Amino acid sequence: MEILTFDQLPKAVSELLEKVSKIEDILSQDHPKEVNADSLFSIKQASAFLNLSISTIYGKVCRREIPVSKQGKKLYFDKTELLDWIRAGRKSTLAEIANTVKLIPTRRSQRR
Repeated sequence: MEILTFDQLPKAVSELLEKVSKIEDILSQDHPKEVNADSLFSIKQASAFLNLSISTIYGKVCRREIPVSKQGKKLYFDKTELLDWIRAGRKSTLAEIANTVKLIPTRRSQRR
């Protein structure tokens, strides 16, 4: 690593800014724009998104366990609804359960 003198700092800073700008340009080109949160998935896309087989998804649709829209014979899955469905199945940790229990007043504390 080269030691810079005070006189070399302005040039070094400008070179650094140019490099950062180039890195930002490269990163913005490599990453596609974020998919619209309201996008619809086909059953194949939903299968890949959820990492479930297509037959498993058909079973969940039949049992009305998964949010789905149907037009004719086609099934459509809303990405936001799928994310909400996944989050709804979240199991609470023991610490969260303990905190919830501490917040519930007991009958003894209500009598006082």
